[in-house]
Amino acid sequence: MKKTNYSNIADRYDKNKFRQDIKPDYDLEACINNCDREKIIVLDLACGTGIYLDRQTKFFQDKRVEWHGIDASKEMLNRAKTKVDNVLFKNGLAEELPYDSSYFDFISNNYAFHHFEKKPQALDEIARVIKKDGIFKMHNIAIHEMPKWWVYQFFPSAYHEDLKRFWQKELIFKELSERDFEVEIKLDYKMKETKISSLMNYAYNRDISAITIISDKAYEEGLERMEYNLKKNPNAVIINEYTDIFFIARKRV
Repeated sequence: MKKTNYSNIADRYDKNKFRQDIKPDYDLEACINNCDREKIIVLDLACGTGIYLDRQTKFFQDKRVEWHGIDASKEMLNRAKTKVDNVLFKNGLAEELPYDSSYFDFISNNYAFHHFEKKPQALDEIARVIKKDGIFKMHNIAIHEMPKWWVYQFFPSAYHEDLKRFWQKELIFKELSERDFEVEIKLDYKMKETKISSLMNYAYNRDISAITIISDKAYEEGLERMEYNLKKNPNAVIINEYTDIFFIARKRV
């Protein structure tokens, strides 16, 4: 399985405008409101540059929350630390979480599970450090539901690489259930016409994980396809689909 080197793209990661559209996490809000303890303890697993934590700490600044973030990339963490000063950050792996058992009330994991090399071990660790009735929320793209995503249309080798990295939703459901989680899955599917010109900055920035792992030759060929279409017709469009998937898993024991 090929890996994205986030140390190499940390300096341009936040330039992707798509990542800035972060709304209040209503599942986190429900967890906060339903908690009768003095405070709720939250972990953003694979927190990256801290985009999620930056937004959520602002949304819930009046709530009694102890915030934590962990990431495998020191460069990404360094950027996260410039955004928030009320979060306890650690450098570490999902497969070896440096936390006590039954510590967290809520664990978020955004667009990162496919990066974990030892996924069963990571799930074991998540199940270990979360409290009974705690919530593990995994948010990702559902690649098996979106073969017409623009990335896969112009960079087809990215799809074949992603098939090696992403588990099917049925497998994730099964693995979480076997670790005593009660699991609910939600899909948010969109299909629309998209101007190729609106995608060029994302392609040039080359910060999207699926594009970072393909060969330079495959990347250049994909860019040439996009640029050729625009040269023929500056207003060229494609049918573009995208699917977000959410796993809401409550620890039963």
